[in-house]
Amino acid sequence: MLRTIVEGAPDFDTVVGSLAERSGSLPASIESGARDIVAHVRQRGDAALRELTRRFEGRELSAIELSGAEWDKAVAQVPAEVLRVLAEAATRVRDYHERERYVSYETVEEGVRLACRFSPLGRVGLYVPGGTARYPSSVLMSAVPAKVAGVGEICMATPGPSPETLAAAREAGVDRVFLIGGAQAVAALAYGTESVPRVDKIVGPGNAYVAAAKRLVFGDVGIDMVAGPTEVVIAADGSANPAWVAADLLAQAEHDVLAVPILVAVGKEVAEAVSRELERQLADLPRREIARKAIAGQGVAIVVGNVQTAVDLVNRLAPEHAGLALADARNWAARVTAAGAVFVGHEACEALGDYFAGPSHVLPTGGGARFSSPLGVGDFLKRTSFVDYDLAAVRRQAGAVACLAEVEGLAGHGRSVLMRAGRGR
Repeated sequence: MLRTIVEGAPDFDTVVGSLAERSGSLPASIESGARDIVAHVRQRGDAALRELTRRFEGRELSAIELSGAEWDKAVAQVPAEVLRVLAEAATRVRDYHERERYVSYETVEEGVRLACRFSPLGRVGLYVPGGTARYPSSVLMSAVPAKVAGVGEICMATPGPSPETLAAAREAGVDRVFLIGGAQAVAALAYGTESVPRVDKIVGPGNAYVAAAKRLVFGDVGIDMVAGPTEVVIAADGSANPAWVAADLLAQAEHDVLAVPILVAVGKEVAEAVSRELERQLADLPRREIARKAIAGQGVAIVVGNVQTAVDLVNRLAPEHAGLALADARNWAARVTAAGAVFVGHEACEALGDYFAGPSHVLPTGGGARFSSPLGVGDFLKRTSFVDYDLAAVRRQAGAVACLAEVEGLAGHGRSVLMRAGRGR
């Protein structure tokens, strides 16, 4: 079921190296298409949004923004039990992120006051996939940390949102909902149209065109990350329950035919047992065709000789989700240094993190966990530096500043400080 590569095999290093060097690059045709869409929206605003929605979705965009009455009507369709669970999940996400604190600070020394101030972004755009999909969890995981940070206004863009998605938006504190999707929604949020206000930052997952558009507008607006297909790497030893490990691999594989499910098995027997379970569980999985294609295309079982090597491979692969189905999982978890989220032990399945645990499930993909972090409160804050000198302090430091300016060949820099120190014209 899973393509298997065994440590020590001639092609082992090649296969592992290829997995470790996966990237978030996109096909040139998608980048080119996204570029045309972004330019079209910048030029024609709302008219472009209506035209592109008709072309790509076959949907007439009579109203670009969802009215309050329509929003209320949609939320009223959601069963009470779902509303209760959404509220509880939002509370857990909020409680977790309220512990992520950033404190402005100030230092004073002999006439010099230096300060750093943290302040929330004014307006954030939240992209949520829509249409036939329902992703209320993505709304909670993105909007709640933004509200905790103190963002002034959250504008959600989503094509054809489900009632559950709109209920989550209401629960999370989203202010406005725009019924647009794809690269055109990203462009509208980045540059503004007659109906859509320009935002300071765009967050949230989407398809390849959404990812390409986010990359294109970065610099004119902030983004959280350019997300690729979802991925999981599970390290499992002989103590693991093969059925549970297989279920966790399928939980990722069912997302998308491009999903990346990887097993790092300590011993070939573990890999074989998990592979048998995958085949058994696929038989009645509703999204089995998607999951089967993901496993056939990107699935792999890497067989190693010991747990240390397995954990080293997790760090090398730097996955979005890392599962540790190991006998001494808590001890080994301390050695994981590159993963978006780590699920520790046999019981902590990744689905808990997707929906309910508390940390945001918006995580770096494509090896991005080597250098980036899960979405959090800090993504919705900006730092501002303050520099305040009295004249005596300027005179003490003028010579050093002028020296460095001379090294860099920037005489005007040196002059500006020397004049204040009474040592220049």
